[in-house]
Amino acid sequence: MEFGEEIRKAKHSIAQIGNFGLLLLWCILHFLVNVWYFLLEIVHAVEGYFISSGLLKRYKALNLGKLRYLAIVVGSEEAYQTSEITKLLQWLETIGVKHVCLYDTEGVLKKSKEAILEKMNNATVFQEADENDKLLDLKHMSLEFASYSDGKGAVAKAANLLFTKYITSANYGGDQEHRIFTEAHMTEALRAVGSGGPEPDLLLAYGPTRCHQGFPAWRIRYTEIIHMGSLKSMRHGSLLKAIYKFTMVRQNFGK
Repeated sequence: MEFGEEIRKAKHSIAQIGNFGLLLLWCILHFLVNVWYFLLEIVHAVEGYFISSGLLKRYKALNLGKLRYLAIVVGSEEAYQTSEITKLLQWLETIGVKHVCLYDTEGVLKKSKEAILEKMNNATVFQEADENDKLLDLKHMSLEFASYSDGKGAVAKAANLLFTKYITSANYGGDQEHRIFTEAHMTEALRAVGSGGPEPDLLLAYGPTRCHQGFPAWRIRYTEIIHMGSLKSMRHGSLLKAIYKFTMVRQNFGK
């Protein structure tokens, strides 16, 4: 009995040593990963400083011919940071970006658009008589505010329009072929209800998640998407680098 008890204690001690070893290994790996990301942040910060200061010549003259429309997607928490949003827009205006779409899921930016525009230096706003118009023209840049509800409502209106055409075709004995809806029909219907919108060439996502956060899918079929990290830690150099990398990418479109 004593011999069996000693074996049991030995096994228990070995198991404890094994668990301690695994915990120590996990802590070491966690420490190394944190050090790696810390060093990356330092490298990115130094690189951003060099880019912003103009020491890296290739970032001085950006070819914005490919960047006709830019989308900025921010997370729900970041959308409340109007000062950071304003700073980002000012940077884009200085860089020379002409058309920008600001998007967040819950529509916080749409509610804060007046505050954002008031903070923009030398901003003159032209709003059409139609209160549903979302496109605002600044002095050097057009600005669109969008949210998840815009896309959801647009799909419902487009589907209703297609359904009406289907019923009309069925009542008048139309061909079965004309009752089959394709992507082209949906795109046409979205344009007909005023929600087609231009397709962004580049989408910059700010926030914790690496996704477009519900930005209308039919508008980003060929859009390049880049995750920029937290809005609080945004840097002018990182913005220039992202736009520069996009302008240097060769896009191939299949049929």
